[in-house]
Amino acid sequence: MDMLQKAVDFYIHHQTTLSFSIVSLLTAASERIFSYVVFKCPCNSENMLYGYSFLLAPAFVLWLLGYVISPRTWHLFTGTCSPQKHLQCCSWQTWTHFCKLLVPMIAKASVAPLTWIAVALLGANFYECAASGSNMTAHLFCKNKGNYSQEQLYKMPCDEELAAAMSGACLSFQAQSQLIGWFLIASIMTVALISTCVTYCCSPVSYLEFKFRKIYSRVEDELFDTKAKEHATKLAERNTNCFFEATDPAPFHTPDKEDWQKVSILYTFNLQERYHSMLDKYVSTNRGKSAKLREASQDLTVLEFVDEDQAS
Repeated sequence: MDMLQKAVDFYIHHQTTLSFSIVSLLTAASERIFSYVVFKCPCNSENMLYGYSFLLAPAFVLWLLGYVISPRTWHLFTGTCSPQKHLQCCSWQTWTHFCKLLVPMIAKASVAPLTWIAVALLGANFYECAASGSNMTAHLFCKNKGNYSQEQLYKMPCDEELAAAMSGACLSFQAQSQLIGWFLIASIMTVALISTCVTYCCSPVSYLEFKFRKIYSRVEDELFDTKAKEHATKLAERNTNCFFEATDPAPFHTPDKEDWQKVSILYTFNLQERYHSMLDKYVSTNRGKSAKLREASQDLTVLEFVDEDQAS
């Protein structure tokens, strides 16, 4: 039991890193399966289209899937451009704040597609097929352009002897692919390091308070989901019993639309107020009845907030 508890604690404390690692491993495994089982280079004039389709199309699908399965995407978009907020949506400041939230979401959604492209480039199968269908690639990487023909380039992915014979005059497509792959990986790691440093450097709170806010945000989400399930279960049981027993329903309090609107707004961190979330602010200000919270709920500038999970 102690080992299990330690494993659970380790997962909770490194949830974001482990999630990205699992996604990357699954993506890499899927790419290897596609490369060896599904992919068959045609070795003709369709090489470039076929190769780049396997290299880029799955990455694009994974990128879109990253948005679809992210709850934060729908949290951000729900009601943002409703008729009541149409005029506010058109303001330049609102779109600026919207973009500030969108950039971290793009970064998270890009983990799987970038992993696919990097692993595919290191494996070289997709790029080798695509590059052999482009005469421009050969012009860039071949010393003597008279040592090959376009038909020979088409056959290179399917003919190892031909590829070995042309390797003296041209940098092999496999080497090209791996060079691009390592350059891509190095670029991603550099950008990730710089963005993380900038995020922590510009943080308005100390490291330990930042860590506390991350813990609070995670625990609040877990408790909210649990309580919401319990509340919905009780309401469903009451309605079901009344239907089958033909009785009048007992009073049952459920937050009204205005309450849901107030706690659903993305929270703007403010050093003067020191709240940890919109739910904390709602409860601390007499359940959202203060004038400050009413003003905040009408202002779309609340889109600019400290998102601890994204910043991590």
